[in-house]
Amino acid sequence: MKTITSRDNAQYKDLKHLATSSQARKKAGQTLLDGVHLCQAYLELRGLPVQCIVSETALNNPEVADIVGKIEHQRGHTIALPDALYNAVSQVEHGVGVMFQIDTPERAVPDAMTVSAVLLDNVQDPGNVGSILRSAAAAGIKQVYCSGGTAFCWSPKVLRAAMGAHFVLDIFENVDLAPLMAASRIPTLATSGYARTRLYDADLSKPVAWIFGHEGQGVADDLLSLATQTVVIPHLGQVESLNVAACAAVCFFEQVRQNQQ
Repeated sequence: MKTITSRDNAQYKDLKHLATSSQARKKAGQTLLDGVHLCQAYLELRGLPVQCIVSETALNNPEVADIVGKIEHQRGHTIALPDALYNAVSQVEHGVGVMFQIDTPERAVPDAMTVSAVLLDNVQDPGNVGSILRSAAAAGIKQVYCSGGTAFCWSPKVLRAAMGAHFVLDIFENVDLAPLMAASRIPTLATSGYARTRLYDADLSKPVAWIFGHEGQGVADDLLSLATQTVVIPHLGQVESLNVAACAAVCFFEQVRQNQQ
């Protein structure tokens, strides 16, 4: 275990940049996972991080000590920071005191979609993106394709909202969604308040690709025109529409319901 005590340390400065700058994360191809749950999930599903960063006080926490022990057993790298330096990096208030520095995956976009997937068109709120990823993973969906205007999936806020879903999904970013939809080998479905088919009457027994759009504007018209089918989610209350993350969850779990019949 290496200990860093100076704010002027070059490695520490790099950590602060990763924590606070989306541009730095994208340039480095790395991000930070903050908290016991995310770190445990990464260890279990993906293996060793680039390095583990831990506060001195957190070393007394049994869960953190277990994580550090597993990393050192596998000859991984751990950095210990005084609490003040750690807290200046962490984006979580009153956190436990452990984070992982990891490489963000880079994947080539497939020629065509063949398994159940989610397409996010300019979904800008990190909390919504993270919630959609979490629901998709829970529903057994395998792939997520994000347009250039969608919130960066590996940002700390999205990671916290997704609660480990990233590690069981194949996530593709900065994707041109139109040709992907045009070449799809499975039906592509969009929700619309003007659709005539109810979600519950659509055939979701086979793989489908769902597309969800911007929180205020919805799915762009050109993409909506490429959808195989549009469906409406019936609702009784006097509200205009559902939040995009809630809408996605309803769709995913209707798909689950139909496949469990």
